[in-house]
Amino acid sequence: MTEPGPPSPAAPPVPAPAPTPLLTRRQQAGLLLTLILGSLTALPPLSMDMYLPSLPEVSGALSSPAAQVQLTLTTCLLGLAIGQLIVGPMSDQFGRRRPLLIGMTGYVAASTACAFAPTIETLTAFRLLQGLAGAAGIVIARAVVRDLFDGLAMARFFSTLMLISGAAPVLAPVLGGQVLRFTDWRGIFLVLAGTGLLLTLITFRWLPETLAPADRHSGGIPEALRTMRGLFADRIFTGYLLTGALTFAALFAYVAASPFVVQEIYGASPQTFSLVFMANSMGLVAVGQLNGKVLVGRVKLDRVLGLGLCVIGAAALALLLMTSGVFGPVGLLPVATGLFVLMSGMALVMPNANSLGLMRAPHAAGSASALLGTAQFLVGALASPLVGIAGERTAVPMAVVQLTTVLLAAVCFTGMCRPWRPRG
Repeated sequence: MTEPGPPSPAAPPVPAPAPTPLLTRRQQAGLLLTLILGSLTALPPLSMDMYLPSLPEVSGALSSPAAQVQLTLTTCLLGLAIGQLIVGPMSDQFGRRRPLLIGMTGYVAASTACAFAPTIETLTAFRLLQGLAGAAGIVIARAVVRDLFDGLAMARFFSTLMLISGAAPVLAPVLGGQVLRFTDWRGIFLVLAGTGLLLTLITFRWLPETLAPADRHSGGIPEALRTMRGLFADRIFTGYLLTGALTFAALFAYVAASPFVVQEIYGASPQTFSLVFMANSMGLVAVGQLNGKVLVGRVKLDRVLGLGLCVIGAAALALLLMTSGVFGPVGLLPVATGLFVLMSGMALVMPNANSLGLMRAPHAAGSASALLGTAQFLVGALASPLVGIAGERTAVPMAVVQLTTVLLAAVCFTGMCRPWRPRG
């Protein structure tokens, strides 16, 4: 009988698989990441809204009519639209960090150039460049959210971002009005350049890469075009894209017209305009938190989006009736109340339209984010000049643009998204 041999050594334990980069980044999606992404999404509205109280001053300083000064808003929006279309696919190919840092550096340079623009034509050109570069922040921030979250969690995170991105419209006009106490409109662009520089340094130091190399696309422009064509072929994605874009046009009609409506028609000071704008933006932030903390997960996103369209439509109709004189002469308070309701309704539409659209494209978050953002800023840029078509002394064109675009948004939402049907 043979003696048993020595016991075989125990097999070494199988190590647990290392967490994927996506999971690691998701675990890090805490307060710091929220602040960084919120600041990146806030930079474009900060660039637009901080400049608003100075529009009448720019008109006088550069001897330009109001319509030509408003064109500087339009070109910045065009830059934001085109820039997202370029940067979004680039971030799918090269990752999120590199295109973001390049874009932020360009934003700082363009903002500085705006501060020293000698004519309205050069200011318009530099604003286009500022928009092109600033697009990197907003499109990549959305793509990072899609990298880290899905479903209701993504909708909640977008609503959380509104605490920061919504603070930009709250603080920007107030800050712009205070800057005008000590300097002129050129100082506003220097403040924007400094803000962009600080955010660039913070991004470089603390924003991690969220797109693993294995998930990147290597087909270049042809693959990006094929991806975008496939997204447009998705009727539901395109429906959410148009719904968000047309709603954004109603918002930007307010942004472009409100400085002249409040200051020129109702005789308010730049500081009073800043307070009115701040109150309206606070409504946007408050309802955004109601959406993320209370409604999401309890009410279907499509229903919340539909409610938001109804609220905006009712506010736009009331503004049209007031500004056209149906109720007789009205003061600033009723008009400001209508604008407050309209802005608050935006918080029920914009984050949910973006979330529902991005849910349709888990394979190409950068390209989908680019298309969503490009459509919003492009349609907003096209709507912007229409608000001043009848001159500076009437707010009727603003209300007409708002009512028309929200009705078109409702048609796209119901006709293309068909929210009452089960999704395949």
